[in-house]
Amino acid sequence: MSRNENRFLQFLKKKNVEISAKRYGIDALGAMAQGLFASLLIGTIIGTIGEQGGWQIIIDIGGYAKAAAGPAMACAIAYALQSPPLVLFSMIAVGGAANALGGAGGPLSVLVIAIIASECGKIVSKETKIDIIVTPAVTIIIGVLLSMWWAPGIGAAASSLGRAIMWATELQPFWMGIIVSIIVGIALTLPISSAAICAALGLTGLAGGAAVAGCCAQMVGFAVMSFKENRWGGLFAQGIGTSMLQMGNIVRNPRIWIPPIVASAITGPLATCLFKLQMNGAAIASGMGTCGLVGQIGVYTGWVSDVAAGTKAAITSFDWIGLLLICFILPAVLSWLISIPLRKNGWIGENDLKLDL
Repeated sequence: MSRNENRFLQFLKKKNVEISAKRYGIDALGAMAQGLFASLLIGTIIGTIGEQGGWQIIIDIGGYAKAAAGPAMACAIAYALQSPPLVLFSMIAVGGAANALGGAGGPLSVLVIAIIASECGKIVSKETKIDIIVTPAVTIIIGVLLSMWWAPGIGAAASSLGRAIMWATELQPFWMGIIVSIIVGIALTLPISSAAICAALGLTGLAGGAAVAGCCAQMVGFAVMSFKENRWGGLFAQGIGTSMLQMGNIVRNPRIWIPPIVASAITGPLATCLFKLQMNGAAIASGMGTCGLVGQIGVYTGWVSDVAAGTKAAITSFDWIGLLLICFILPAVLSWLISIPLRKNGWIGENDLKLDL
């Protein structure tokens, strides 16, 4: 190693810039999931309560929370990277730009761009006598320029996943149920927006029902199989919040993803072929799973609309049994059962599913 390289590495160490998979793939990603929970997801839950109760002020509160998703994720990432205050506060603008320009890939755009902008801000922090101008300026300019340059492409890549979903909807219900359930479920846990993808594609009908099944398999599956580690807080955080909270753990040990994915491959075709579960409510609800029970409420409002339009005779007990089995009971039971042999043979280790809640 040359003297210049050694000096550069020492400078990065002084600035607490640690280029590692753990810092970016576990710490930053895990924090981003918490930022998403504290904005978009809790806002969705609050807004859903307001909509069901007819309380406009509660709906408005939820809307403001959802609107802060980009800044919340970016600030959470900067916090995980141990950024100084001026960098941390500057991430509000960066996160807003990255999320808005990223479309369906908004969260992934925020993750990538916030990491780079935070580290650049840390490098220049306190290096000049006008730090109060230089640090936020560098952080915001780099972050917003990268958002304008990269975020649309990241959004297009996320949308390509949506095209794969549309291809799957052209298959027979059995295979469509498997493919859509797996793909949308994985998208929900990844740092991209499954709800935005479903909304953009207008994913309703049987395909929407398969999407709901896949999302529920991820959320309820992770919530139940990790109950030993995370108890009730983890059950609710993942079960009605987001399975994205597990992304840091998935990066550390991808095998923990097996039970929810296998569960979604089972519940998807059951939803399309046996229970004929359809999402005839808003398409965005297809990609929400059990988050604030938005997916289930979407299915129910679709039933009500169909009955009012005369295309459905009535809401039957079989409808309710199918909804409960696909969305709650089967994901919980299947993921838990599949995880047992994985724990016994060491594929899932002690605290592999532990969340920092």
